[in-house]
Amino acid sequence: MLVLRRVLCLAGLVAMAPAAWSQAYPQKPVRMIVGFAPGGGTDVTARALVQELSDGLGQRVVIDNRPGANGVVGTEVTARAPADGYTILMVNLGHTVNPGMYQKLPYDTVRDFAPITLVAMLSNLLVIHPSLPVKSFPEFVRLARARPGVINYGSGGHGASSHLAVELLKKTAKIDLVHVPYKSGGLSAAALLAGEVAVSFNTIPSALPYVKAGRLRAIGVSSPQRSPTVPEVPTIAEMGYPGFSASGLAGLVAPAGTPAEAVSRIHAEVVKLLKLPAVIERFAVLGLDPVGSTPAEFAQFIKGDLEKWGRLTKELNLTLQ
Repeated sequence: MLVLRRVLCLAGLVAMAPAAWSQAYPQKPVRMIVGFAPGGGTDVTARALVQELSDGLGQRVVIDNRPGANGVVGTEVTARAPADGYTILMVNLGHTVNPGMYQKLPYDTVRDFAPITLVAMLSNLLVIHPSLPVKSFPEFVRLARARPGVINYGSGGHGASSHLAVELLKKTAKIDLVHVPYKSGGLSAAALLAGEVAVSFNTIPSALPYVKAGRLRAIGVSSPQRSPTVPEVPTIAEMGYPGFSASGLAGLVAPAGTPAEAVSRIHAEVVKLLKLPAVIERFAVLGLDPVGSTPAEFAQFIKGDLEKWGRLTKELNLTLQ
C-alpha cells in the first residue's frame, strides 16, 4: 500500500511538472545572440527590445554578439546551444538568404530552429541620384528599358540584401541594370550621393535625411505596405508589380526542441512590448514596422522566403564557400 501511494505521488509530480516549469520560467538571464557586430542594424534592433523584454520576463536579456559570415557564426552557436529557453537568436534577412548562397551550412535553417516571432519588417527605399531624369518609379522603369545595361546600381557587396533586392527588382520589372558592388552599405550610399551610381536600395534612416535635403530622390518602397515613416512614398507592389517584397526583417528563433512554454512566453512578451509607445517610436526611428507574428506564421514566412531567395541566388549563380 505504501509503495502504491509513492507511485501515485510520483505520477502526480510528473503530471504537474510542465505547469510548474511554465510558471517558473525564466529563472535566470536569457542570452540573445546577434550574429553581427555591435552598432549594426541587427544589433541596434536587438538592443531596442532588450530592456522592455527583460522587464516583461523578470530576468535580464543579455546581448551576445557573435559576428561572422553574414550571421552564420552566431546562428551556428545558437543551433548548438541547449534547447532550454535560455538562448535565443535575433535573425535578419541573411537567415533565409544564406542557405541559397553557401554551398554548405553547419546547420539546417528549418530543422535546427524553433521560430518565435517575426518582430518587424525593415522597409527599404529605392532611391536615385537627382541627375537621373525621372521623378517616379514608372518613369524609372521606362528609362531603364530604353537604356538596357547602361544605368548602374550600387550595393554593399555580392550577396548583400541591397544586391539581392535590386536583382529581384530587375527580374520583376524586366529591366537590365549594371551592378557595382562596394565593400559595405555605407560606401555604396556614399557612391550614390556622389553620383558614381544612379540607384540603390537604402534603409529609410540612412536615406531619408538626404531625400529631405534634395540630394536623393525616393521613388519606391520595398515592403508590401507603405511605411508609416514615409507614407507618401508608394510601394513598388502598388505601382504595377503586386507581390513584390524585398524588405529586411528582424525575427527571433530558438534552438529546435526549446520547450513550447518558453517559446510561448517570449512570444507573448515581445507582442506586448511591440505595442508600447516607446518601442513604436524607437522602431520608427530605425525604419522598422512592428509585426509580432505567431510562431506558426513566422515558420511559414521563413519557408516562403527560403524558396524566393533560393530561386534568385540559383539564377544569379551566387554561391559562397
